[in-house]
Amino acid sequence: MKDHRELILIIEDEKNIADFVETVLNSRNYKVIKAYTGKEALSAITSHCPDVILLDLGLPDMDGLDIIKQVREWAETPIVVISARTQEKEKVAALDLGADDYITKPFGTDELMARIRTALRHHDKAKAGNSSEKYQVEGLEIDFGKRLVMLEGQSIHLTQIEYKLITLLAKNAGKVLTYDHIMKEIWGPYAGDDNQILRVNMANIRRKLEKNPAEPKYIFTEVGVGYRMQEDR
Repeated sequence: MKDHRELILIIEDEKNIADFVETVLNSRNYKVIKAYTGKEALSAITSHCPDVILLDLGLPDMDGLDIIKQVREWAETPIVVISARTQEKEKVAALDLGADDYITKPFGTDELMARIRTALRHHDKAKAGNSSEKYQVEGLEIDFGKRLVMLEGQSIHLTQIEYKLITLLAKNAGKVLTYDHIMKEIWGPYAGDDNQILRVNMANIRRKLEKNPAEPKYIFTEVGVGYRMQEDR
């Protein structure tokens, strides 16, 4: 009988961490394979076609960013970066190269499982053509077809740019979008590096949607990296 459990590849050079993550995943009914070097990892990806890749950036033989780059040349497999590197530029680089998410060591098992589930759901939605016409979560509803934003049943007026921003985030709900990615998507490839215009627009959106913009319920800031919208149900 075919085993239909999702297969997760752990790429981690520290054996004790790889073993710990494997134990957690096995207890949640995932199948697991492990790779301790970049070379082993690339071989495992091509031969086993995992459903999710958990990638440590600091490998002995190559930088994890190079693995993301190579995999994205031919596959859309969800990649969740697990790294001790806390610098924003590393996270931004990984996301801009095509990683789906990142989690910083040390991490809790619940957080890890949530990121894996989100990555799997995004991948499934993308394969299905992401045909959902609505985003709905905790009183906020966005109807993409009708271009309507409703909060607790009341229509919210947004400028054209604000609507484009919230639509981009809602269609990628649960996923971190970097400042650079958002700037290019909304203002085009020549938008430049100054994201002040983005911050101003996001502040305006939050004032219209959030009861307390300082403690947002819908759109979260990943400091120094970008924004993540609460995942829709």
